[in-house]
Amino acid sequence: MAAAVAMRGGSSDSGGFDKVPGMDSGKYVRYTPEQVEVLERLYIDCPKPSSSRRQQLLRECPILANIEPKQIKVWFQNRRCRDKQRKESSRLQAVNRKLTAMNKLLMEENERLQKQVSQLVHENAHMRQQLQNTSLANDTSCESNVTTPPNPIRDASNPSGLLSIAEETFTEFLSKATGTAIDWVQMPGMKPGPDSVGIVAISHGCRGVAARACGLVNLEPTKVIEILKDRPSWFRDCRSLEVFTMFPAGNGGTIELVYMQMYAPTTLVPARDFWTLRYTTTMEDGSLVVCERSLSGSGGGPNAASAHQFVRAEMLPSGYLVRPCEGGGSIVHIVDHLDLEARSVPEVLRPLYESSRVVAQKMTTVALRHLRQIAQETSGEVVYALGRQPAVLRTFSQRLSRGFNDAISGFNDDGWSIMGGDGIEDVVVACNSSKKIRNNSSVGITFGAPGGIICAKASMLLQSVPPAVLVRFLREHRSEWADYNIDAYLASSLKASACSLPGLRPMRFSGGQMIMPLAHTVENEEILEVVRLEGQSLTHDEALLSRDIHLLQLCTGIDEKSVGSSFQLVFAPIDEHFPDDAPLISSGFRVIPLDMKTDGVSSGRTLDLASSLDVGSAAPQASGDASPDDCNLRSVLTIAFQFPYEMHLQDSVATMARQYVRSVVSAVQRVSMAISPSQSGLNAGQRMLSGFPEAGTLARWVCQSYHYHLGMELLSQSDEAGEALLKMLWHHPDAILCCSFKEKPMFTFANKAGLDMLETSLVALQDLTLDKIFDESGRKALFSDISKLMEQGYVYLPPGVCMSGMGRHVSFDQAVAWKVLGEDSNVHCLAFCFVNWSFV
Repeated sequence: MAAAVAMRGGSSDSGGFDKVPGMDSGKYVRYTPEQVEVLERLYIDCPKPSSSRRQQLLRECPILANIEPKQIKVWFQNRRCRDKQRKESSRLQAVNRKLTAMNKLLMEENERLQKQVSQLVHENAHMRQQLQNTSLANDTSCESNVTTPPNPIRDASNPSGLLSIAEETFTEFLSKATGTAIDWVQMPGMKPGPDSVGIVAISHGCRGVAARACGLVNLEPTKVIEILKDRPSWFRDCRSLEVFTMFPAGNGGTIELVYMQMYAPTTLVPARDFWTLRYTTTMEDGSLVVCERSLSGSGGGPNAASAHQFVRAEMLPSGYLVRPCEGGGSIVHIVDHLDLEARSVPEVLRPLYESSRVVAQKMTTVALRHLRQIAQETSGEVVYALGRQPAVLRTFSQRLSRGFNDAISGFNDDGWSIMGGDGIEDVVVACNSSKKIRNNSSVGITFGAPGGIICAKASMLLQSVPPAVLVRFLREHRSEWADYNIDAYLASSLKASACSLPGLRPMRFSGGQMIMPLAHTVENEEILEVVRLEGQSLTHDEALLSRDIHLLQLCTGIDEKSVGSSFQLVFAPIDEHFPDDAPLISSGFRVIPLDMKTDGVSSGRTLDLASSLDVGSAAPQASGDASPDDCNLRSVLTIAFQFPYEMHLQDSVATMARQYVRSVVSAVQRVSMAISPSQSGLNAGQRMLSGFPEAGTLARWVCQSYHYHLGMELLSQSDEAGEALLKMLWHHPDAILCCSFKEKPMFTFANKAGLDMLETSLVALQDLTLDKIFDESGRKALFSDISKLMEQGYVYLPPGVCMSGMGRHVSFDQAVAWKVLGEDSNVHCLAFCFVNWSFV
């Protein structure tokens, strides 16, 4: 029998046969269990040993003395092959289980839709018959019969009636999760599939806003219920959830009275709270159910004293249905049905409270994604940088987000109080003298300011600014809006020494930043990273004290395919070797779209004039360009920055905070104008090239000078003029750059390929100088040819390497530089063309 197995070429982990190439057909080498044990130990340490390592193994292990090196090599090849086959088999089995579960969900959804169709057909026929045979008064009566009025909130003042409310909630929830109680429609942009988060639907024509999702997660039902009931751990807008009372329901379930507070998404609206009954039970088929609904009364809850800062919202029957899945895992159904009291907010912001898509994106799908994240972390599929545990990094993300939400909402029971203004109400300044920056370690050191924290915050409406594009720009081009002295001041709060006001120790920000990724969620909705800002002292005496600044940063919604309900950039200064309990003072930006498009916001647009140059063109837009809807897109931007202070510096820090936030608002407004797709290319070009000829004229001078100096055409159609010529230069495949003709040349213009090569935008282009993009050898080659350039008007540069604005190396096959002459034949700037460039 062993020989038969050997002739099939198989081998086992505990011993077996391996066929050696080059030997006679049918000849195999047999290994003893002791030999296999030695080889397995080595395989664990080194699955692919080199020839020298295999020779060393033969010398160090006498038990392998009778085996040739070629046979050892074959054993490792076969062992790796078996490992690969096992992994592939496990992957295919997991995909098969997921497809089976997804098929079951789709069949159930199809059955529900068929029932809904039958019901609608029946109701339609009934109404037609009534319209033909009855009067108008009877028509009205008939409509009242077929339309189900919303159920009023039940009064729970009598504890004996809580069980009946729980059972009613259970029935209504199941009718929404698996039945036709709500007219569900598939959420745009969320197609079901093996790699999707699940099947997501939103309500159509019901009271309030509702969303439903169902999907497969590789966790046991009890673990799923435990995670979902801990809402603050995955729902970032949940400030607190407190179980007020809990008692058994008599049928194996439990009833809880729950008080939940939610953060305000922006400074322009009040926060929401809920007073609910939560019912947990097990169904006959083993499925677990957690359902919840609001109870009557606006003063319920343990924190009624702080209720004046909240608007009481209503939760209609909602919850979770978790069914065990064959082969492991769970099928999860989630329903969120809310009435968020939209009447209490300004009309322009009501879409945030009247859109079922917002509920689906902020609550329903977030819950499923969090479950998938936990499942992958539990299985060991996720490996993060710096050796940090996934739970630790997830805690950092939660702390950053919570700190930012605390700053925006500014609740009185957290110690926040509004400070007096300077007569202009554009920026709100609040102080918190009870908030300390403490290290949670046993040492008990108090860092930073004993006075407390000052928060300066502002909100404003944006028009025609894609949120993802704006947030990506703020992330990648920090020097466009940030003040390094402020960053240094915030970083000083981490030291045991007292903080000093910015300006007491002059620093200089080099403009360079290095972004180091730490972690990301399954679908890249959130990215956690460390940002290093390069700084140096301006005085020689303090050169030894200068050091880089490090920020822990959380980015939300910057992925190319992101269609989230909010886009965030939140950061906090950290120590270079930040411990797990590092104190965090969160500041940042949040952009919330007010107009939800059916196809999602186009977030893949280049941070430059690419879309602007196509405005008015009859050609169809390419994927990723700005759509016409971008020009009408409205969103609300919220900015909040927190500053530690000492008591005797409170007023000075408050003034500094107010002025700084105003400067940030001005910078964001400039950036928003530059990236708005509603602006034409020439107008944007004129804004970017202030002090220089308009973009169309510059393009003509660049092409004419190229032909004058080199005797050939830069563009294929050199007879074009005006905006047409500018578009051709913009879309030229080679990187074309223009820099000022000064002692320290500064870049003033680049085409699309040039901006891609430098990894920058027209807004940030002027921060780059010619010497910054070349290394030492490149600068020497360029400077050695300066005289030749001035004499003959052009010079060819050999193949080499330059640097992008983000610090990446870029290789090019050839480059040419030439003088750009104006109408008066004077040199206005220098132009460069880099041919066949690529990132190294």
